[in-house]
Amino acid sequence: MLSNNAYTQEYFDIMESLGGDIESRRAAYDYMKNSTAIVHHQVISTSFVPRLYDRRTREIMRTTVETTHRILCKVIEHYLEDPDYRTIFDYDPRLAELILVPRGYDAVLPFARFDIFLDEETGEVAFCEFNGDGSSGMNENREITNSLANAKTLQEFARRHKVEPCELFDAWVEDFTSIYNTYKGRVEHPRFAICDYLQNGVVDEFHLFAKKFEEHGYPCCVCDVRDLTFDGEVLHDAQGQPVHAIWRRCVTNDVLEFWDDSQALIEAVRAQKVALIGSFAGHIVHDKQICEALFHPKTQAFLTDEENAFVARTVPKTRYLDSSEIDLDEVRANKDAWIVKPTDAYGAADVYAGCFQTQEKWDEIIDRFANGAAGAPFLVQRYITPYKTHILEPDHDIESLSDEEVDRAGALYNNLEGLYCYNGRFQGVFSRLGPLPTISKPMRGITAATIWVDE
Repeated sequence: MLSNNAYTQEYFDIMESLGGDIESRRAAYDYMKNSTAIVHHQVISTSFVPRLYDRRTREIMRTTVETTHRILCKVIEHYLEDPDYRTIFDYDPRLAELILVPRGYDAVLPFARFDIFLDEETGEVAFCEFNGDGSSGMNENREITNSLANAKTLQEFARRHKVEPCELFDAWVEDFTSIYNTYKGRVEHPRFAICDYLQNGVVDEFHLFAKKFEEHGYPCCVCDVRDLTFDGEVLHDAQGQPVHAIWRRCVTNDVLEFWDDSQALIEAVRAQKVALIGSFAGHIVHDKQICEALFHPKTQAFLTDEENAFVARTVPKTRYLDSSEIDLDEVRANKDAWIVKPTDAYGAADVYAGCFQTQEKWDEIIDRFANGAAGAPFLVQRYITPYKTHILEPDHDIESLSDEEVDRAGALYNNLEGLYCYNGRFQGVFSRLGPLPTISKPMRGITAATIWVDE
């Protein structure tokens, strides 16, 4: 058994010995209210209680990340090299063509976040999904950790234990520049850009990363993809400055949606005049078809026995929500065992856990999305019951309550851990929790600081 629960209980005990440490909770809430942890114009919800992970947990996560990265790189490389293997995937033809454009640098999958359900009783891991360059949350983790820096509870806990936060900014800047230095078209004094469709992006996080690039000696701007221009030789940002490398934060379904307005980027990538880190081949990881593809005989043929066993152990059964792939009557009849997802989306859009639906509503969901009825493919996946952790719920109303009215008991919340993978290396955790079966911000999801204990 992992000792994370014991650490959490100790944290609660310390907090209670301090009368609930209400003063620190008020200060942490005030910090967050004025922080840069903003997603779509809303300050994120968080808990005063961090996720406290022991050494064994960190090792489980590290092994998971390294094994997953190795497997996904093999899938990407086989897709690029083997036309026959490509037939097991179903992509928009425009995207399929972009995936094959040579990237020009060494890293196959530079940046990713692998979202897992970790059973903290057994140490078993099950995947929720794989995310590529559109992954965020690094600044949320940073700001929440900062909000607790002066908390008396955490200070006392740190007096008893060695504690260490996740470092997710400088490490990526260093990896990004190292990857760029392998680019065949690299220049001596490059300018970088962080690109997305900014109405969809976590813009405050982008600007913090741009500042970090500047601190490391690399000019860097934040740019909407649609503001880029290309003259056939050089890609330029909105201010007319050259861009030699892009950290692609835009997900590929947005590229397809804004296709006509994105041609400067697309043409520069095709002409291999800019280093796109990561390349459009990252879509192979982002698209949830990957969960089915990992079980395909053509994939199993090039994975090792150990890698195939890892897939069988960690990737929930996934099928297209199509009568040719799965018994839809069985899916209807056993709603609590399944979750429905689009193959290509983000932000938990159109994700439905059967255990959170009435039978009537579940039948409507199957009718709406099965057999391509929605105009796009959907998947059905075995539902994994998340592990629950004792947590304090967000202090949204703490300003209007007396100290005696502030909740100190807490509640059990479901866990979803996002494991950051920087060029194949485990770097940290995006710790999310929620009271409902689907863990996401629209479903009252929260983020907690991630703290390593007694490393």
